[in-house]
Amino acid sequence: MAIEMARLGESKGEVPIGAIIVCDGNIIARAHNQKESLADPTAHAEILVIRAAAKKLGRWRLNDCQLYVTAEPCVMCMGAIIQARIPVLVYGATEKKFGGVESTARLGQHPMLPKQMEIYAGICEQACEELLIDFFKKRRNEDE
Repeated sequence: MAIEMARLGESKGEVPIGAIIVCDGNIIARAHNQKESLADPTAHAEILVIRAAAKKLGRWRLNDCQLYVTAEPCVMCMGAIIQARIPVLVYGATEKKFGGVESTARLGQHPMLPKQMEIYAGICEQACEELLIDFFKKRRNEDE
């Protein structure tokens, strides 16, 4: 479902990153990047899906939820994940330039993480990477 959200975002001209939040086995929120359409640098899929889940549940602590995202969250998004107390993070593609979990800031090892937080990287990695590679390849070709 996160990959489907990424594709939806791509169809709207956004960088194809999608996210879902699951609670009690049900998808309670879904989002894709909307930085371009909202003209908002904070409109990453993770931030938007956390906001939607918090609104739906009527609380900011999402300590019984799981976040699935197609790319490694950046530092800003990892901060939001920590603040929301999300105990399970699952992501696909590694984001070598902006990834804040393992690639740059290594917030996946930060002492502020929720106790016993589980992080699973590389899930559906090839499909998630291909979305990003194809998007940026098309964008470069359009710019030429």
